[in-house]
Amino acid sequence: MTELLQAAVAPPNLLPTALLVFVVLYWLSVMIGLVGSDALDLHHDVGHDIGHHHSGAHGGLGTDWLNNALTFFNLGRVPLMFWLSFVALPLWVGSILANYWLGNTSLLIGLVLLVPVLLVSLFVAKILTLPFVKLFAAMEKDHGAGAQPIGKLCTVVLPATHELLGQASIRLTDGAPLTLNVKALSPTATFRKGDQALVIDFDAQRRCYLIEPY
Repeated sequence: MTELLQAAVAPPNLLPTALLVFVVLYWLSVMIGLVGSDALDLHHDVGHDIGHHHSGAHGGLGTDWLNNALTFFNLGRVPLMFWLSFVALPLWVGSILANYWLGNTSLLIGLVLLVPVLLVSLFVAKILTLPFVKLFAAMEKDHGAGAQPIGKLCTVVLPATHELLGQASIRLTDGAPLTLNVKALSPTATFRKGDQALVIDFDAQRRCYLIEPY
């Protein structure tokens, strides 16, 4: 156990260890209620294609490959933190084993090794999340069947601009708040956490809601 702890905090494994610790702390905070009930709203926080995070009205072909790659690995088909959890663990295990087998203690070499280890971890995450893709899609469909966010007020929970995909919380029923993926309708608008906004429209191409300052 001591050797594993020492390996985890060794320079070549610091980044994977930090990512794993972040994921563990996130889920612990969700369980004890520090993040809030909407942080784990699996009914509707399914990403609405997080791969479009880097796309915009002028995204062009330059980001198409990235969007397709992210979608291929199921990012956007399942919640972001859910997906990241399935990446972090194999990345950490792979980094520990790779550096142990090679006897590496160098941070630089460890960063180089992270590239193939990350690629393997992405495929592992894709396989492990496959059973959940249809599950989350069905849950999102059921949850949003009667939801009509357009024209309603929402509260920004993750920063958003015209190009940057953020998130906003809106309460449409007596149940848990609905978490929407949002972008600013105006190219000059910038939304920060806690800002109030009005949901104007739904962008089917980018699969997000468009909001304006309220």
